[in-house]
Amino acid sequence: MRARSFGATGISVPVIGQGTWRMDETGRAASIAALRAGIDAGMTHIDTAEMYDDAESIVAEAIAGLREEVFLVSKVVPGNATRRGVVRACEASLRRLKTDRLDSYLLHWPGHHPLEETIAGFEDLRRDGKILSWGLSNFDVEDLDAALRIAGPYRIACNQVIYHLGERAIEHAVLPWCARNGVALVGYSPFGSGEFPDPSSAGGRVLAGIAEAHDTTPYGVALAFLTRLDNTFTIPKTVRASRALENAAAADIRLNAAEIALIDAHFPRGPRPRTLPML
Repeated sequence: MRARSFGATGISVPVIGQGTWRMDETGRAASIAALRAGIDAGMTHIDTAEMYDDAESIVAEAIAGLREEVFLVSKVVPGNATRRGVVRACEASLRRLKTDRLDSYLLHWPGHHPLEETIAGFEDLRRDGKILSWGLSNFDVEDLDAALRIAGPYRIACNQVIYHLGERAIEHAVLPWCARNGVALVGYSPFGSGEFPDPSSAGGRVLAGIAEAHDTTPYGVALAFLTRLDNTFTIPKTVRASRALENAAAADIRLNAAEIALIDAHFPRGPRPRTLPML
């Protein structure tokens, strides 16, 4: 599994990991089997959150006996993001995940509590060994600048944002900001949450042609495109073990310049939006 440094942590993390949003809505046994298949295939970056209902307990069962192999990430909702609230929320996630630490802990999106409090809570957790790093999610450049002013350089491990072929807004400013400041860019919903290109469309046919050249699927091509840059990661979710193996195999796909240009032409990033898209 191809891996790269996860922002300021210096830890080598697979470019393709595993998301768990809405995983609790499907069969528990199948979800656990898919996560384990992904881990076995090298997708050891597991992302979850306190607001994902039962997903943390599913993850706990999936990583039982494998904790040392996993880069485990969870997220706190903004409503809990006071200094003390961050600590309480993290401790609750640790109990559900049946672990003593998180490799990274993220603020799920900007909220109304002062960011100074949230970051102080993160630093309390880091000092106590309950998290090894912290990061952000759904933060646009203005919010990232604010976090950087508070925390100082090389404290923000990552920024997790929506990123798929049909939604490339982060390439305008957020992705370059992260690259300049040593922050990992983690793209969620890489298949567009049910909006993956139709096979009969022009873009779908382009993906199919590239997929055939690399002995993969259009989904594999999408993952390869989204992780083509040095500080990018992605966390597709699946509840099928077979799809987990397909996702993992995409880490070894290296698109050439002509293929990247062709994808770029059929899935342009478009104009920069006024606000950062998010789910």
